[in-house]
Amino acid sequence: MIEGLLDQFGDGAVLASAGAVTGILFGAMAQHSRFCLRAATVEVAEGRFGARLSIWLIAFCAAVFAVQGAIASGFLDVSGTRQLAATGSMSGAMIGGLMFGCGMILARGCASRLLVLSATGNLRALITGLVLTLVAQASLRGALSPLRETLGGIWLVQGGQERNILWHLGLTSAVVAVLAAVGLLIAFWLAKRGDVDVTRALAAAGVGAAVGLGWLLTYWIASASFEVVPISSVTFTGPSADTLMGLVNTADLPLGFGMGLVPGVFVGACGMALFTREAAIERFGSDTPMERYLVGAVLMGFGSMLAGGCAVGAGMSGGSIFALTAWVALFSMWIGAMVTHLGLSQFALRKTTTA
Repeated sequence: MIEGLLDQFGDGAVLASAGAVTGILFGAMAQHSRFCLRAATVEVAEGRFGARLSIWLIAFCAAVFAVQGAIASGFLDVSGTRQLAATGSMSGAMIGGLMFGCGMILARGCASRLLVLSATGNLRALITGLVLTLVAQASLRGALSPLRETLGGIWLVQGGQERNILWHLGLTSAVVAVLAAVGLLIAFWLAKRGDVDVTRALAAAGVGAAVGLGWLLTYWIASASFEVVPISSVTFTGPSADTLMGLVNTADLPLGFGMGLVPGVFVGACGMALFTREAAIERFGSDTPMERYLVGAVLMGFGSMLAGGCAVGAGMSGGSIFALTAWVALFSMWIGAMVTHLGLSQFALRKTTTA
């Protein structure tokens, strides 16, 4: 079937369609579930294990279960992915992850959350997301790329088994899939205990399923194509930068998975917001200062490119295939976010006390 589609429409169109399908699913499910890493880190920093953490855990465990289950069943092979096969940067994962975590607290959302909120009419998220995308492009190919390369080159790790956490631990995909299933059940229990609506909990699982779908679709297309097709899944900073630059620089967009993913997420989130009547215009205000959001956007734009991905690209997609640098980046994002939130809380408390 895929061979026929490739022959008829070409690799680019099929990849873009796969990205659009994956994006629509991710956008709709992320909007309805309120999936947000920032919100989860805030709960943990405050010593609470509530609804937002359970939503994130459901999505993450669902992604790991879907991906590792597909690998164990022989439907997916991720050994050739960039996150595992290529040389990685441990220093980039650490420094970039800390910067991204700090930035998403300041901007009140990570790259994926900003895109989803933009589709619901949130103008703060739209402006912040555009700045994030421009900084990411400058970090990838522009004026900030020498700094990114310097920081990323401090500590490198070879591709292959050295970047595969499961190889280091001696675990198989089948065992990890079972563990992820157990984790998923626990996360659902936490969601029920936190009075999370069952449809939102199921939507969170849909977020994880979208990550698995992205890996599967690109792998199947790569296996059927005569061209070299990168195997990838849901990620936002790189595809967002490519989409924006494509819209600005050329009338003929270069088609690919990411080029379909970004508008797909926007359409899916917008459709869900309209269906649930949650779409509304939101602007900057006195309690939402623009300068704070813009600083957060800059930190996330540079941090994501340095870390090798955003909270979803590294944290969910890279995490689900157990790439070492992805897990280091995700851990660093958690640390950066929690420290920043606690610091801002202490600053606000002191300001209130001295007022």
